[in-house]
Amino acid sequence: MEKTWYLKRINIFQGMSEAEMKQLDGITHMKHYDKKSLIYLPGDVSDQVYLLKEGRVKISKISEDGREITLVILEPGEIFGESSIVSNDQTRSSVAEALENAYLCIISRRDFEEFIHKKPELALSITKLMGFRRRQIETMLEDLVFRGVHERIALLLLRLADRHGKVVGDKKLIDISLTHYDYANLIGSTRETTTACLNDFKREGLIEFQKRKVVILNERGLKERAKYED
Repeated sequence: MEKTWYLKRINIFQGMSEAEMKQLDGITHMKHYDKKSLIYLPGDVSDQVYLLKEGRVKISKISEDGREITLVILEPGEIFGESSIVSNDQTRSSVAEALENAYLCIISRRDFEEFIHKKPELALSITKLMGFRRRQIETMLEDLVFRGVHERIALLLLRLADRHGKVVGDKKLIDISLTHYDYANLIGSTRETTTACLNDFKREGLIEFQKRKVVILNERGLKERAKYED
């Protein structure tokens, strides 16, 4: 099945010619991953780049004491697995897991390197993307050091709403199913503490739960809890 129509939706590939898109289509193959399937682990050989077609993928790190820290949740149209290749690392340093049933377009390391060698502007776009993600991680680490758990949870909900939110009347649904354990991993806390904070926000009328999804009822109040600055 031709994948050109999908590849055109990926930001870093926009602006390429039809011939270049067909070349890219020719070096990718599609693979399905079931929900909760592991795509790669730390120490795995870094020999592929992934383009997310459908579903969501979680990228996380394992700390020295064995705790999982979620770095980002990726949406369709995003690329991942490219950083270790661009930085010339031979093995993975993070975990990639399918949060939902996912379809990925996969490119081998060799084909990817040859392709970006011919497209220096693509290499620049990937470098900028890596820089943006690095700044996101730095911000998250600063939050861990300087913010309390209630602030971190409030900030996380606001960021998830920006990235995955849907407006429903005067409310905003975070349209992604996460457990309290997932939320804890996203803010570097325990499940018990995270659950207590979420329940506090519910009692305060800031949020409500719809199964494993959070609905923001009072965005202004949540921003006050987060000490959020526009």
